[in-house]
Amino acid sequence: MRVVAMIMAGGEGTRLTVLSEQRAKPSVPFAGKFRIIDFPLSNCVNSGIFDVAILTQYRPHSLNHHIGNGKPWDLDRARGGVQLLQPYQGRRDESWYRGTADAVLQNLAYIRNHRADVVVLLSGDHIYKMDYTAMVAFHQRQRADLTVAVMHVPLEETDRFGIMTADEQWRVTAFTEKPKQRDKGTLASMGIYVFNADVLQQRLAEGDAATPRIDFGRHVIPAMISQDRVYAYPFDGYWVDVGTIQSYWETSMQLLDPAHSLNLYDPAWVIHTRSEERPPAKLGPQARVAHSMVCNGCIIRGSVERSVLSPGVYVSPGAVVRDSVVMNDSWIGPGAVLDRVIVDKNVVVGAGVHLGDGDDLSIVNAVFPDRLDTGISVVGKGAHIPAGLRIGRNVLINADRDVEAFPDREVPSGGTI
Repeated sequence: MRVVAMIMAGGEGTRLTVLSEQRAKPSVPFAGKFRIIDFPLSNCVNSGIFDVAILTQYRPHSLNHHIGNGKPWDLDRARGGVQLLQPYQGRRDESWYRGTADAVLQNLAYIRNHRADVVVLLSGDHIYKMDYTAMVAFHQRQRADLTVAVMHVPLEETDRFGIMTADEQWRVTAFTEKPKQRDKGTLASMGIYVFNADVLQQRLAEGDAATPRIDFGRHVIPAMISQDRVYAYPFDGYWVDVGTIQSYWETSMQLLDPAHSLNLYDPAWVIHTRSEERPPAKLGPQARVAHSMVCNGCIIRGSVERSVLSPGVYVSPGAVVRDSVVMNDSWIGPGAVLDRVIVDKNVVVGAGVHLGDGDDLSIVNAVFPDRLDTGISVVGKGAHIPAGLRIGRNVLINADRDVEAFPDREVPSGGTI
């Protein structure tokens, strides 16, 4: 049996605001040295799947560079390996991917060329560890045409997911995409699918102008329930969609718990990534580091508490980084205080800056009131914050802002630069 995987990695991730402005959501750094896509990609190779296609679209350059020829994941192979598939213009009607199903439809040649029997379709922007081999075995035992990984979610969150109803044998009898009424149950699709390759190709080809097959959740799965054998595969491990600023920050903070169920230190299930050669982290004589992740190349001369520091971060003497995520090669100046913030790559935080200042978390961002509303301030890649500023809560500083972009000595809560 030939199994191939296709990872959907073209998402824009608008709810992550400036973090995904210059990169696709799966390429956003996470847990210090990793990127979000490292998790499904590592799951593939740890599950023995070495034929992997990554479907990209939105700002793919960072992702393309990260994946390269696939060597960090043992996917630089003469046969199989990783292949990046981007939308293209052809003599027929190929164009931008209009949805998840349309992306696969435009790349059915990949499935045919690999003579696949089973296709594992994955989202490239979820954090979890999962053995797909067990799911494929379940799929075969049930003689299913489609198997969907599912897990129970809180009732108040069901409007964010596709909700399924299944019988005692886990055969799916109903599916509702992001129901407005909370009466469809709590069994949510995780966006992880196992298809029989022939059925997948047939169902995608059946779409037309009247009944398009653009999206799996809205079009393909509901149609298949009435005519094919569709099963739910229950998953009880850790899984999260870090698609919002709050979930990204919250998940990062949860990783600092030594008892957290997502074990990044398991030698039996390594999360692979492309790593730069960096010297070891160095702590100065006045450094204080507690309950944090600190990656290679960091130099700590101040205080770091309950925070995640990516490679190459410099924390000056007297600086305090608290409850924050700071990405690669950012510089935190003397006496600066960072509290409950996310700082992207190559940011300069000047001396004495108070970033995440004040106790009132309720003043939401005026530009993105539905995305920055929990007190977290975000600084975009390459921004340079001049010395002495006080920057409040739910503030957004866009990428590449220089000192001239800050006319005042204060950015009040809810502001945007």
